[in-house]
Amino acid sequence: MTWSARQYSLFEQQRTRPVRDLVAAIPTATAHLAVDLGCGPGNSTEVLAERFPDARVTGIDSSEDMLAEARRRLPALTFELADIAAWNPAAAVDVILANASLQWLPDHASLYPRLVGKLKAGGTLAVQTPDNLEEPAHRLARQVAAQGPWADRIGAIRHPERHTGDFYFQLLSPCCRAVDVWRTTYLHPLANHAAVVEWFKGSALRPYLDPLEPAQRDAFLAAYLEGIVAAYPALDDGRVLLPFPRLFVVATR
Repeated sequence: MTWSARQYSLFEQQRTRPVRDLVAAIPTATAHLAVDLGCGPGNSTEVLAERFPDARVTGIDSSEDMLAEARRRLPALTFELADIAAWNPAAAVDVILANASLQWLPDHASLYPRLVGKLKAGGTLAVQTPDNLEEPAHRLARQVAAQGPWADRIGAIRHPERHTGDFYFQLLSPCCRAVDVWRTTYLHPLANHAAVVEWFKGSALRPYLDPLEPAQRDAFLAAYLEGIVAAYPALDDGRVLLPFPRLFVVATR
């Protein structure tokens, strides 16, 4: 899947707010080694570095485009090209941050405990994942993919793995001294319905758009926009409030 740092960063302020809430909830007081798994363009890494200014902070991502933007933004930090699924640090770390990244990986029942195992005693795994597969924006994407002339190419795309908060609480409690789980729905005011489409072009729509030719992408986005207009009523001033539920997991080893 192709990622665009420019597209993703169009709504940086809104995308960064959840990671600020997540990092603020990390109970680990000090850190020598901190890692941002799925660092993207560096906005989450910057928040992590601000929280732990004395730590050696490393950002990990599988997209060269994202890493190039992160290095431009934070030249004093270290960024590495790597797959989270195969990530294996040379030494145990104090904090692992994974902001809106682990939902793209399979087998959470193994992944989350494995990440906890990379922590020092007292270290924290802090995860935020979108919890919006049943929101209108996602249902519409699946509907447009399945009903259009491109259905044979994208109609059966497998969706990212998601679980409820109690799944992660029960999964991590046996290997952690404390597990904190909560869900927050953010209401993001966007300029108009087209802005809602632009938001999801930077994330959830990537698996649908990447396999299509340019003309098909345009047709897909036009059909998607039509559905977005019907699903999200505009406010009196033309703006659109986008509800975005997110699940947070903070687990301390």
